[in-house]
Amino acid sequence: MPNMQMEKTPIPEQKPEVRRHNFEEVSQGYTEEMARNEAQRCLNCKNKPCVSGCPVGVHIPDFIAHVVKGEYEEAFQTIKLTNSLPAVCGRVCPQESQCESKCVRGIKGEPVGIGRLERFVADWHMQHGSDKAQKVPSNGHKVAVIGAGPAGLTCAGDLAAKGYQVTVFEALHVAGGVLMYGIPQFRLPKEIVQKEIDALKEKGVEINTDMVIGKVLEIDELFDMGYEAMFVGTGAGLPNFMNIPGEDLVGTYSANEFLTRVNLMKAYKPEYDTPILDVKRVAVVGGGNVAMDAARTALRLGAEEVHIIYRRAEEQMPARKEEVHHAKEEGVIFDFLTSPVQILGDENGRVSEVECVKMELGEPDASGRRRPVEIPDSKFKTSVDCVVMAIGNSPNPLIRSTTKGLEANRKGCIVVDEETMKTTREGVYAAGDAVSGAATVILAMGGGKAAAKSIDEYIQGKVK
Repeated sequence: MPNMQMEKTPIPEQKPEVRRHNFEEVSQGYTEEMARNEAQRCLNCKNKPCVSGCPVGVHIPDFIAHVVKGEYEEAFQTIKLTNSLPAVCGRVCPQESQCESKCVRGIKGEPVGIGRLERFVADWHMQHGSDKAQKVPSNGHKVAVIGAGPAGLTCAGDLAAKGYQVTVFEALHVAGGVLMYGIPQFRLPKEIVQKEIDALKEKGVEINTDMVIGKVLEIDELFDMGYEAMFVGTGAGLPNFMNIPGEDLVGTYSANEFLTRVNLMKAYKPEYDTPILDVKRVAVVGGGNVAMDAARTALRLGAEEVHIIYRRAEEQMPARKEEVHHAKEEGVIFDFLTSPVQILGDENGRVSEVECVKMELGEPDASGRRRPVEIPDSKFKTSVDCVVMAIGNSPNPLIRSTTKGLEANRKGCIVVDEETMKTTREGVYAAGDAVSGAATVILAMGGGKAAAKSIDEYIQGKVK
């Protein structure tokens, strides 16, 4: 009989007063008993609505059925049929708006904790699984993947499974993309990401780091080197700014720079040097997951007071509710309906204050959300020594500016056929944030999976 408890099985977490001072993972994960209890809440619906909400099509009821029986390795292998990065997805996917939003248990209670179960299965495999990935015999064809983020790694893994010789070219000195430089350690441990990457290497995927395509090599040169198709998954790493006075002051960062310095330069470890100033009062501008990451990171670096400045109301925040909840628990202060108008500095050119204006909600804009409107005579100043701009990112123009026939839209996103992920350049495919603008990890993976399928069809079609 199914477990008909109305709420998800609680997952252990570090206490807020403890975790705000360390970079260890907040969520501790399910025990076997907890996982099986939660798995028994699944009704194993005939129509499997949860699967329709997964961008990579994980066979969700099937893997959960294995968990119920204690068949954890079988559950892992079921997930791996369609998902190359289960330990990552179990931690950072917005399941509440995807698979779990389709779960029928959510109609009268909480949906099944699909993400929590996926994480449990992946972690169990990492601790107990002993099988090594088997390389598929080569089919004699070469494909280049540009960018080692979620989209590129997924595309590479799917192609390697079909026998392609896949080479990934990554601009940074480590693979992983936003999984490594953007998402903090306390949400996604880097050791977990590295294990997922190592598993892809075992399948035969070659990863070359410090390779800035468009500078070191161009796409035309890669074709000349014998690569028959290209996948572009270069992400959206170009930060947006508000273009207000003071954004050039010392102590003003883009969220990308702030998080990259911490995640890749290990600012949270005392034995590492970091160029980030010793900050005590921090203002983070924005309302998405990146803003939550930056604010919670600032606390862990020793900030005494951290503000989230967001120009709309709380219910309009795009961040995951779980991330907002965790931030509040840890002591982040939320200044809603507030927008900065300038950043002020001291005599040394360092940030000293941020001047803001209060807002109210007007008529809906193109996104359907009510547009924030400035309230006259509502300006005020707050003392800060660091401002982090977390208002979005755009794709870097390097690839499209150095590749003939590759079209982009007015936002700088590469234009593709949404079904095949084919670009306007013959033999070139693209997905992830380079196509959509900043979005989620799982959507990037879904795009990478679709592109791999299309690349295979393209090359095999030419052979025939």
